[in-house]
Amino acid sequence: MEFTSEQTEFITRVKECLGTEQLTNKQVIDLAAELGMDLPHWIFKKFFVKAGRGKWSFPSSEIDMAAQIIPIREEKTVQSTFDPNTVSEFEYAQVPDKDSSYVPFGEFKDIENIVRSQQFFPIFISGLSGNGKTFMVEQACSRAKRPMVRVQMSRETDEDDLIGGFRLVNGETKFMKGPVLRAMELGAVLLIDEADRADPGKVMCLQGVLEGKPYYAKKTGEVIKPAPGFNVIVTANTKGKGSDDGRYISATILDEAWLERFPITIEQNFPSEAIEKRILRKHDLEDDFINHLVMWAAVIRKTFFEGAIDEIISTRRLVHIAKTFKIFNDRERAITLCVNRYDEETKTAFLDLYAKVDPTIAPEKTLDPETLPNPLREGLESEAQDGEEIPF
Repeated sequence: MEFTSEQTEFITRVKECLGTEQLTNKQVIDLAAELGMDLPHWIFKKFFVKAGRGKWSFPSSEIDMAAQIIPIREEKTVQSTFDPNTVSEFEYAQVPDKDSSYVPFGEFKDIENIVRSQQFFPIFISGLSGNGKTFMVEQACSRAKRPMVRVQMSRETDEDDLIGGFRLVNGETKFMKGPVLRAMELGAVLLIDEADRADPGKVMCLQGVLEGKPYYAKKTGEVIKPAPGFNVIVTANTKGKGSDDGRYISATILDEAWLERFPITIEQNFPSEAIEKRILRKHDLEDDFINHLVMWAAVIRKTFFEGAIDEIISTRRLVHIAKTFKIFNDRERAITLCVNRYDEETKTAFLDLYAKVDPTIAPEKTLDPETLPNPLREGLESEAQDGEEIPF
């Protein structure tokens, strides 16, 4: 049993003042009070041998008190070897997982070829929300087995976020490289997502990066050279000219000098009806439900692109409906929950249109297409003329 120096001293005083046999609780407690010590509970639990009710004695074996003193150990300060810029490829830039639900379409093959070539060839991809821009880049990197770093842009994203800045590490300020420099060093694909949400002045720090040139880190004096395989791909809902229709209210007008750094711009459109059906089959829907959803979305999109309505059903929205249906197993419920994001008039019109397309939803509504708003009714009739069978 080990004791502190103070406890050892108290045991010695007890032995000197009270002896070693037939000690009472009161004698020990009174002695502690005389010495100005706290109530010594520990001596009854750890040292004394019980000799009777309220009576104690010293252990029979002689105890070397000097051996019981616990030396005060000097605490050693362990210096961390953490280096903020030493990050392995597998922790920072990773090859995206292959998604079995992805169906290639549009310019996917071109994107994959560029990524697979490992050449520096920046790409600007624009298109409406929910048509698979980011997903396409991720899956292209996955198939080409190329590591990717994704950076989400906003008005607040600045040079410190992108290039790097000083951070407090173990009480010291150290320069920590940002995702752009790390992607350059690792030869990874840098995906700048929602680029048209960035402050146009703050992203001008990327001018040299977009030319594939070495980057001079002003804060440290280091020159970072892009490793083979490094590339920059940008996605945006606009082409950097803002959003006149107000659909993307936070979209900014990007600097022409910044946009000019991209050799090519890819316009991502919604997939064809045949591709969209393949996408929905990945979510285990019945064929008739898939056909109705795709036709419904096609009518809405046609009407939207003609400028007759202000909202659209994206491919992502159809996938949302498919996933919601798998939870509730109710077509009308799934569609209603997924179109609740629209204003009341638009939501009602979309639900009424689907009821005209799918005879399993409110059959009485499928009898009178005249109840639809004119633009949607005309779109539905146009779809019927194109060969689709309309159930009314």
